Amino acid sequence: MTFEDFNFNSDLLEGVLSMGYTKPTPIQEMAIPVIMEGNDLIACAQTGTGKTASFLLPVLNFITEEHKHYTTALILAPTRELAQQIDQQVEGLAYFTGISSLAVFGGGDGIVYEQQRRGIQNNVNIIIATPGRLIAHLTSGILKLNHIRHLILDEADRMLDMGFQDDITRIISYLPKKKQTLLFSATMPPRIRSLAKTVLHNPQQINLAVSQPAVGVDQQVYYISDQQKNGLVKMLLRDGNYNSIIIFSSTKDKVKEVYKELKRSNLKISAFHSDLEQAEREQILLEFKNKSLPIIIGTDALSRGIDVEGIDLVINYDVPPDPEDYIHRIGRTARAATTGTAITLVNQRDLRRFKSIESLIEKTIEQKPIPAELGEAPVLTEEKKPHFKRKNKRFGNKKKPTNNQ
Repeated sequence: MTFEDFNFNSDLLEGVLSMGYTKPTPIQEMAIPVIMEGNDLIACAQTGTGKTASFLLPVLNFITEEHKHYTTALILAPTRELAQQIDQQVEGLAYFTGISSLAVFGGGDGIVYEQQRRGIQNNVNIIIATPGRLIAHLTSGILKLNHIRHLILDEADRMLDMGFQDDITRIISYLPKKKQTLLFSATMPPRIRSLAKTVLHNPQQINLAVSQPAVGVDQQVYYISDQQKNGLVKMLLRDGNYNSIIIFSSTKDKVKEVYKELKRSNLKISAFHSDLEQAEREQILLEFKNKSLPIIIGTDALSRGIDVEGIDLVINYDVPPDPEDYIHRIGRTARAATTGTAITLVNQRDLRRFKSIESLIEKTIEQKPIPAELGEAPVLTEEKKPHFKRKNKRFGNKKKPTNNQ
């Protein structure tokens, strides 16, 4: 199947082809016809499979054909980085159509808010927003959403993780009852299904390879001590033939600590965390995307908020607390049918978490030997769950009386 088979408007198809799109991914092939038929949809597919284009293209086609001159589509996203990336993708795909879009997100200064306010008043066709900032514009009375025909909840699982469920419900109260609602998620926990029941009407469902890494990811693991981690990371970066690298750590403080250590080794690296100003974060992502910055280190916020092609190595400096986050981390590489490497460093403390990941993906990940110059690898053992001896029914926890008592 090719994109010509969807019978898109010719101006939209020109934008699609100019961006190098030729053959739709499985989620695009399945979702686009369902959306074009006007159905509500709940779609679950792993990260890096082309979900964004699968909902953007049919919505863009609708707007192009209808020649609307007001805001007709609202896309909600969990982070400002993702909102900006969707906005950039709209700009590329809709280049020849004249469709306008606006990313609405928090942070920045009063100038950013004012720019968003002006964009809203110009009746852009598509608004891509984080829930908190969108509510600020709604309550101010500036933003009217009574013409919305399409509501898209992107990375819905992440939005719920971040506590946005009440905000989503509040935003929906501002929208027309008659609209098409699309819910896209990388995972499908019970609360996502519960949300879907309340906001979608007779939805079609698509479920593709939930909780499985992309086929092109070469997964590796090193069993290692904390003292050996920095040395191994330096060797991997020095000796491996990698051009674009993300290092993940589970805490902001650890990100800062590892960044300082690697920076002392004259590696070209930047740390990405919430203590940075919004302009600094945007600059780091821009440099990483245009390949002038080869290495970036950050927390799991990066695993959902960055869409960069050509990442060939992901290093998990520590094991994420949630096995699903492992899928999102390593999903930054091997995107769009490419290949990549994902290396996880596991110490004794993280072993149980790592075994949960192997259980989730139903695969034993290849263990690599630690280089001899780093010393012997630790022998990690799975801790047995504590066994509590059954209480004596007669005496409970008390010691049995003796003749001396």
